[in-house]
Amino acid sequence: MAVAKGAGYTNLPSGNWLPVIYSQKVQKFFRTASVVEDITNTDYAGEIENFGDTVNIIKEPSISVNSYVRGGHIAIQNLADDQLQLVVDQANAFAFKVDDIEERQSHVNWESLATSSGAYALKDSYDANVIAAMVSGAGTTVNTDGGTTSPYDIGFGSNETDPLNVMANCSKRLHGGDVPTENRWFLGSPEWYEQLAQASAKLMDASVTGDAKSELRNGRVTDGKIQGFKCYMSNNFAASSTSDYYKILWGHMSSTATANAIAKTEVIRDPDSFADVVRGLHVFGRKVLRSAGLMVRHVLID
Repeated sequence: MAVAKGAGYTNLPSGNWLPVIYSQKVQKFFRTASVVEDITNTDYAGEIENFGDTVNIIKEPSISVNSYVRGGHIAIQNLADDQLQLVVDQANAFAFKVDDIEERQSHVNWESLATSSGAYALKDSYDANVIAAMVSGAGTTVNTDGGTTSPYDIGFGSNETDPLNVMANCSKRLHGGDVPTENRWFLGSPEWYEQLAQASAKLMDASVTGDAKSELRNGRVTDGKIQGFKCYMSNNFAASSTSDYYKILWGHMSSTATANAIAKTEVIRDPDSFADVVRGLHVFGRKVLRSAGLMVRHVLID
């Protein structure tokens, strides 16, 4: 908007001396961090990329142990050859076009800008898809959305539960399933970590995180661990149907396998106009392999 002029001032009356400038520095929307690649097993991705859309994974047989007396008969067990399948059966895509005239005369490289946005959208959608599959495939679900039995109202009031105590219970549940302590992770929403960051939760205490010094960091919530977990934050949990209820998810990295078979972006000419069509494709698979090492809990945060 031009600076106002005084009454009766007629110099350069049309205002053409003050052009409208469009900045070449584009304002991009905020991007959430992807967490799925850090909390899932990607060991089978190479096999799918090289050979096909399915990997058959043989399960380790379970061996029975029986008491034995000297000279007694030993029952011979038949080994089971059970298997799981990781199938690439999920796909997301985007497509847009930029006319040659728009590309030539625009002050912004729309093709590059929109491609970057599309690539991020594919990764964000991938995160949401895999997290939903993990929540659905968890071997243990504690409480329900809106449930009244042990809802774990998170906070520091007289009838509320310290989030660190909840995490200690999460850790105990994995101990009970003989889940290895290495490569355990914890995934919560921003609302969860808001509570965890309260002073009385002792998140800044080095004795809790195991750091030489304790402080919150960007990306992963801390470089150290909290109650034995590598901690991550995500906005990609499906919304709860009941107000103030949120999900937390925790487990072992081996619990879920993911594989990307195709992740590509290409540019083709539009046959019906003078324009480039840019399109992106992401094909992937996800499978809960060890449900005992994957747990979800509904918590009340009000």
